[in-house]
Formats: sequence, structure tokens, C-alpha cells
Amino acid sequence: MAWKLADAKNRFSEVVRLALEDKPQEVQRRDAAVVVISKKSYLELSGKRTDFKEFLLSCPSLDEVDLSRSPDLPRDVEL
Repeated sequence: MAWKLADAKNRFSEVVRLALEDKPQEVQRRDAAVVVISKKSYLELSGKRTDFKEFLLSCPSLDEVDLSRSPDLPRDVEL
């Protein structure tokens, strides 16, 4: 539901109650708008982000991967 700012201020408890029922509430002020959602919905949408260091440390080990190069010479190509 969309609310004008003045109405949302006057009926703030209703705005919060509806947001807690998983019904996002839009509050408009002139040409800008915000959305009121429950904390549960916010956490689902934002998710936990890991920083780059945690990402690298959580990667599988490369110990079992064969990264050696072939000793063969490249093929001859005429240019």
C-alpha cells in the first residue's frame, strides 16, 4: 500500500503492523518514496555478504589439482 507521509506519520503503528505481516508499505514524500519492511524480510533480501578474504579462505584446496605443465615442446608452425 502507498501512504502519503502525513498519513503514515499519523498511522505509524498501522504501517508497522502491516509491514510485520510481510506486506511492504510504501511511504511517499513529494517525488521520493521509501519502503517499510520487516527486519525478517530485510535480512532475507540483503543476505550475508562475505568479504573477499573470507571468500578466498573458504575456497576448496588446490592441493589435489595437477597444475604441472607438459614437458612436450610446442608443434612447429610455418608463418
